[in-house]
Amino acid sequence: MRKTIKGVVGVVGAVGAVIALCLAPGAAQAAGSGSVEWVDCGDGLQCGEVAVPADWGEPRSERVRLAVARLPARDQAAKKGVLLVNLGGPAQQISVLRVAKSAFTDLTRWFDVVVSDPRGFEASAGIECPYQAPIPDNAEWVFPDQAAYEKYRTVNRQFGIDCTQAAGPLAGTLNSWQVARDMDAIRAAMGQAKLNYYGNSYGTVFAQAYAEFFPHRIGRMYLDSVVDHTTRSWPDWLLPRARTMERNLGRFAEWCADEPGCALHGRDVLAVWDEVIARATRDPIPAPGEGTTVSATRIVSRTNPAFDREWPQLARSLAEAHAGDATLFARLPIGGRDPDLSRIMFCGDFPYPSSYPVLKSWETGLREATPRIGWAVTWMMAYHCAGLPPTRTYPPHRLRVKGLPPVLVASGEYDSTTPPLDARRVAAQLGNARYVPTKGGHALYLSGHPCVREHVHRYLTTGALPPEGTACGAA
Repeated sequence: MRKTIKGVVGVVGAVGAVIALCLAPGAAQAAGSGSVEWVDCGDGLQCGEVAVPADWGEPRSERVRLAVARLPARDQAAKKGVLLVNLGGPAQQISVLRVAKSAFTDLTRWFDVVVSDPRGFEASAGIECPYQAPIPDNAEWVFPDQAAYEKYRTVNRQFGIDCTQAAGPLAGTLNSWQVARDMDAIRAAMGQAKLNYYGNSYGTVFAQAYAEFFPHRIGRMYLDSVVDHTTRSWPDWLLPRARTMERNLGRFAEWCADEPGCALHGRDVLAVWDEVIARATRDPIPAPGEGTTVSATRIVSRTNPAFDREWPQLARSLAEAHAGDATLFARLPIGGRDPDLSRIMFCGDFPYPSSYPVLKSWETGLREATPRIGWAVTWMMAYHCAGLPPTRTYPPHRLRVKGLPPVLVASGEYDSTTPPLDARRVAAQLGNARYVPTKGGHALYLSGHPCVREHVHRYLTTGALPPEGTACGAA
């Protein structure tokens, strides 16, 4: 149950060799080239490019271009500097900034807000992964049995092979080891002696790598909704996610007891959940509106009780399923095409095992602590990484950081994707960080949490961390 990530790499043989490169920090500035030439590119943005090696382990390798974009500070004469932002994913950033730029209006009082599509994504030498074979039933990421898992694993492996072939010179370089050096090249190209950085969600993984390799080049750094890239035991990494998800199901039940408009108001919500799951486990529940049936694993796959705004719909879905109609659980979610390039980088940084017996043993262990829904987090990572071909990886490890300036860290108490224990672990290893516990969910600053935003603005503009013991309540 306590296999380490390093141990799993050796056991399953599906994640390739760990990067063991010793590129000196100064090489990033030398290998990156030129300064950014900004041109207007619509929606109030200015765009440019930075040339970097396709592989920082071989600084003289073929060059690729990273696309960058900025929202200029409103008063250029009075601005305090440049703030590099990564909104998470891992995914493209520029197209997201175009539609989310209002979230940065406050920050443009003081900074040029800059984003970059990570290497291989969209405008940064974008990799077009072929989609020759559809992923089996991508509405369901919790696998009902080994046969379903192995079928999925085979197809996901082919996706990874095709994607690697499409990557050209970027093959094997999609990980935060490389991205940290890209970030430093962007810093240098913008003429900044220090990097001011705001990382949200997966952007915090890039931040951990940058802090390890370039601590003396950090000015100010704010990490929001932290993904822990320091824990080597997969069960230890999964357990906080499972417990947070389980608690969120309990919060949903409490809300329903107090909310007359809840479709299950006046009923024992957790008992209804247990009955629906038990019934769907014995025999899938009919979904006449979609002409199909719905299994228990489909219901679990379609349920994330972290999002308060979705509780009314979840209550309706459970009430109807309990009455014999699971149509609402059968409907496919609205979203982008899946799989996409994101899982290649994600699994390069988090090389998850592919062995079904290993994963099933972890599920069994998590069911002891989180019997209703938390155990399902075992399969979320497997859905991304199962069967992907070997590649160079940059797996989780304890941070080795010296000389880091003060760092501000925050995560939401109700966030099962990036649970608060992740933030606490990372903050403790950064050595000079202040963690602000917050009652909230994912992406606290972007979601407009007023307390968090106030602390972030003060820190980024003055360098002052909140007093020790500071916490933020509900928004």
